[in-house]
Amino acid sequence: MSTTATAYLLLGSNLGDRAALLQEAREQLAATAGNILAASALYETAAWGLEDQPAFLNQALAIQTALPAGQLLAQCLAAERQAGRERRERWGSRTLDVDILLYGPEIIAQPGLAVPHPRLAERRFALVPLAEIAAQLLHPELGLSIAQLLDQCPDPLPVRPWPGNL
Repeated sequence: MSTTATAYLLLGSNLGDRAALLQEAREQLAATAGNILAASALYETAAWGLEDQPAFLNQALAIQTALPAGQLLAQCLAAERQAGRERRERWGSRTLDVDILLYGPEIIAQPGLAVPHPRLAERRFALVPLAEIAAQLLHPELGLSIAQLLDQCPDPLPVRPWPGNL
């Protein structure tokens, strides 16, 4: 009997046709990683870390997956590669970024994979779309809901609904 987990992913793009790149990533992840249960609206967000770059479009996904977390990460990285992601500098511009924010209630600390995402509680651009689809979900380490984390988030950068949302 196979087991499944609900994982929460954050998609982001600030190069090229951002909305199309996110759509392609959703389609690829649905084909390779599992069933998308929910998707937030798209949000335009100021760049975090290296702020002198174009704004990002971000979107949170809830995905039901039978893949172990490491294999899910491999599919996320494959989606990034397919979108032409080049890793030049930390927090730099990118065609696509796919982060695993949460993987069920699990706490994972492996080389190259930390779940929950270690900076989730500090990043408004991740919390706003995640709260849209999973506001009451509890962070497995902090014991607070996503809505509570958003209320307490110290990140002052703006996160706005993207005008291209239908």
